[in-house]
Amino acid sequence: MMFTGIVEETGVISRIDRGEHSAVLNIRAKTVLEGTETGDSIAVNGICLTVTNLGESFCADVMHETLNRSAFAGLSVGSTVNLERAMRADGRFGGHIVSGHVDGTGSITDIRRDDNAVWYTVSAAGEVMRYIVEKGSVTIDGISLTVAKVSNTGFSVSAIPHTVKYTNLCLRKKGDMVNIETDIIGRYVEKLMQPAVQEEKKSTLTKEMLSYYGF
Repeated sequence: MMFTGIVEETGVISRIDRGEHSAVLNIRAKTVLEGTETGDSIAVNGICLTVTNLGESFCADVMHETLNRSAFAGLSVGSTVNLERAMRADGRFGGHIVSGHVDGTGSITDIRRDDNAVWYTVSAAGEVMRYIVEKGSVTIDGISLTVAKVSNTGFSVSAIPHTVKYTNLCLRKKGDMVNIETDIIGRYVEKLMQPAVQEEKKSTLTKEMLSYYGF
């Protein structure tokens, strides 16, 4: 399954049924429900979820691993979320390759207006920052953005008014936690650059064999 980070609409959490280590979300939406069937995938704040029920809203299960790795724990009834259906084979590729599997979370440390743009600075852990590069791509809550600046502890992006208006960026404030997915290409390159680990070959030499040959 693949997404592009181009948010189609925002939805609203209308209900959350929480289990001991899981949750079921009910999300009111419109555009992303068109042509969608049960079993299809929708990215919710950048996380790929499977539609389990459809009506004027849709339901999706959230597993323990997702809750641990994402900012979903901070969602509540009334929260606004970014929504994108999985990319069609004949669709336009407007953003970058997004898997819908977040790498971790970050915290918004600064929001600053700059003429017609809005700068967002996000702090993140080292295991996330190692894949963040200046002028590279990053996904914040499912939004494909270009990294403008990088430091040891965080990065900044500059969002145009259209992106801010039609996503939940317009509601974000300092201290908010966001989902981060780094560019998957960087992770593949890192993996391919690592030397292959070869399984140690087991010796066929035995005590009986040595004795047979006079040793």
